[in-house]
Amino acid sequence: MRNIWIIAKKELIQYFSSPIAYSVAVLLLGTLGIIFAFTMLSITDTSNPPDTRSNSFAVAFLLMLFTPALTMRLVADETRMGTMELLLTAPLRDYEMVVGKWLGAFMFIMILIAVTLIFPAMLNARVDPGIDQILLISNYVGIILVAASLLALGVGISALFSNQIAAFFTTMTLFILLWWLIGVPANFLPQGGEIFKYLNISSQLGDNFIQGSVSPSSIIYFLSLTGLGLFVGSAAVEIRRWR
Repeated sequence: MRNIWIIAKKELIQYFSSPIAYSVAVLLLGTLGIIFAFTMLSITDTSNPPDTRSNSFAVAFLLMLFTPALTMRLVADETRMGTMELLLTAPLRDYEMVVGKWLGAFMFIMILIAVTLIFPAMLNARVDPGIDQILLISNYVGIILVAASLLALGVGISALFSNQIAAFFTTMTLFILLWWLIGVPANFLPQGGEIFKYLNISSQLGDNFIQGSVSPSSIIYFLSLTGLGLFVGSAAVEIRRWR
C-alpha cells in the first residue's frame, strides 16, 4: 500500500506541472461554466428550480472526452523514456505501479469534480427552496464511478503502448464504443438487446444515477470496468517484465 501511495503522490504532483493537465482543467471547467451560465440565464421563476440532471450528465460526458489526454502518458511514457526498466527492477509489484498511477490520476480528477460543485452550490443559493440534494448526490456518485472506470481503462491501454499518441487514440476509440456504439444494437434487436444497453456507459449513467437511482447492478458494472482496466494494465506490465 505504501508503494501505491508513493506513486500516486508522484503522479498527482506531475499533473500540476503538466500543460496537458492544465489544458484539460481549463477546457472542462470553462465548458461547464458556459453551460452553467446559460442555465442561470434561463431561470425566470426562482421558486421553480431548473433541472440539474443535464448539467451533471455534461460533467461525465466531458470527462469521457478529456480522460484519454490524462491517461495516455501514465505507463506509455515510462516505456518511451526508458524508465520502465528501472521500475521493473525496483522492489515494486506490477499491480502497485498500475494502481498507483490510476490513483494519482483519480485524485486529480476528483479535484476537478470537487471544483464543479461550485456550480450546483451557486444554483442552490439562487433558487428557493433549492435544488434536489438527493438527486445531486446520486448524480455525483455516478460521475465519480464513471471517472474511476474511464481512468482505469485508460491506464490499462497506456500500459499496452510505448507511444502516447497511439494510447490516446486507442483509448478514445474504446470510450466512443462504450459510450455510444455498443448500445446501438439494443435499438434494433427484438430480443437480447438488454445486454448491449447494460454495457453502454451513457445508459448506465443516464438511466440510473442521473435519474436519482443508485442501482447495485450499475455500481457493479462500473467497478467491473475499473477492475478490468487495472487487470489489463498489470498484466501488460508483467509481460514486459518477462520479455
